[in-house]
Amino acid sequence: MFFVRTASEQDLEKVRALLGETWHATYDRIYGPEKVKELHASWHSPASLKARLANKNSEFLVADDGRTIGGMGYAAMSKEMTKTVTLHMLYVSPMHQREGIGRDIFAELETCFPDAEIMRLEVEPQNEAAIAFYKAHGFVEVGRTENCGNGQSGIPALIFEKPLAGH
Repeated sequence: MFFVRTASEQDLEKVRALLGETWHATYDRIYGPEKVKELHASWHSPASLKARLANKNSEFLVADDGRTIGGMGYAAMSKEMTKTVTLHMLYVSPMHQREGIGRDIFAELETCFPDAEIMRLEVEPQNEAAIAFYKAHGFVEVGRTENCGNGQSGIPALIFEKPLAGH
C-alpha cells in the first residue's frame, strides 16, 4: 500500500533512480537511450532535484510503501502566468503503473495550491499513456511548444490545461 507524502532530502536518491527507470521505459523508443540518459542527467541531477525541493511555491510528493518510492509528483506556481500552477513531473515506476499511484499523487497536488485557478502541463506528443491519463483527469489540449521544459530543449510537447476545483 502506497501513501502519498511530502518528499524529503532523504528521498532524492530513490526519486532519481525512479526517474531514470521511468524515463528509459517511456522515452527510449522516442529519443533513444543515449538522449534519455543525457536529459535525465541534466534535468534530474541531485542539484536540480534539491532545488525543486527547496522551492517555496511548490509541492514535491512521493508515493511510499515503507520500502520503495513507487511514484513522484512535482508542481509549482508559475512565475509567468497568474493563478496558474504547472505540473512539472508526475511519474510512476513502470512496475507500479495502473495501481492508482499517479491518480493519488495527482489528487493531492490538485489541493495544494489554493490560489491557483488552472493547472498546466507539457506532455510528449508520442506519450499516449500520459495523454490518456491527463485527459481522463479533466485536462484539455490548449497548444504546443517545440521546446519542452527549459526553453531550448528542441523537444516538442503538447500543452494541456485544467481548471481547478472551486474556480
